[in-house]
Amino acid sequence: MNVLLTGGAGYIGSHVLRAVLDAGHNCVVYDSLIKGHARAVEQTGANLILGDIADRRTLGQVLGDNHIDTVINFAAFIEAGESVEKPEKYFRNNTAKSLELLETMRISGVKRIVFSSTAAVYGTPQRMPIEETDPLVPINPYGASKLCVEYMLQAYARAYGMGGVALRYFNVAGAHPSGQTGEDHTPETHLIPLVLQVPLGRRDSIKIFGDDYDTPDGTCIRDYIHVCDLASAHVLAAEAVEPGQIKVYNLGNGEGFSVKEVIETCREVTGHEIPAEITPRRPGDPPRLIASSKKAIDELAWKPHFAELKTIVSHAWAWHETHPDGYDD
Repeated sequence: MNVLLTGGAGYIGSHVLRAVLDAGHNCVVYDSLIKGHARAVEQTGANLILGDIADRRTLGQVLGDNHIDTVINFAAFIEAGESVEKPEKYFRNNTAKSLELLETMRISGVKRIVFSSTAAVYGTPQRMPIEETDPLVPINPYGASKLCVEYMLQAYARAYGMGGVALRYFNVAGAHPSGQTGEDHTPETHLIPLVLQVPLGRRDSIKIFGDDYDTPDGTCIRDYIHVCDLASAHVLAAEAVEPGQIKVYNLGNGEGFSVKEVIETCREVTGHEIPAEITPRRPGDPPRLIASSKKAIDELAWKPHFAELKTIVSHAWAWHETHPDGYDD
């Protein structure tokens, strides 16, 4: 395959870049670098082209010049809380610009796409584990912006024969085992890197938002998937795209870990006491979010290789300890 990774300089995109190259495919990264990091791409030797997916002239030229046959789209803003405060930012960037991408692909004759979706399309689920056929009722504009793109993909498949896969992620964490590629967000909103900021001396303690949930230890339970396991699923999904069909898969471990379990594992891995402070619940936090990834396992022959929470945290810590300022670019 000749693959274009839009948003490929970001956290997940840069790990997928490595996986695509390791699988023997050609890959070009197209990124605005609003959130991404050039060094995450440059260290792989891949070609990085600066651009926005709404710039159809430049994007079309990139698709043609590089003989692209498959697009993996990561170009999106991901902060659910911010999306509530600034919905226009999310619908414009995540939804409207994805439409520009699809139109450029259609005109350029590129009919294969893997789309980075999210578990946020389910909103507050009524059962666990969550399956792909469960109701889609996002409770924030971030989830809604991604669901709109899924609907667009279905329409383009029916009208133009486009084939694709939408991957609904749960809590992505960890870093590449080499220690060369990892998570570098500003601001950081994900639990594991926030906890690891304590032993790095970047914060005095970590806040636990509520310890009175209906869970074994009273804190929220989430499904954490290693970023490299997520990356391998993208390669399998890209290789499995079929013309005129849009398939959807959950990606998670199928197992949940509580906030307290995450903090305790971080203490074990880092050897730091990591003080924790109980604060009031945040609105909209469901007690449990756990995926069923059976469909991806059965249909894509996907298998997580780094399912243990201690492994996920250890890889994350190896990255953050050696890159306390991230990529610093």
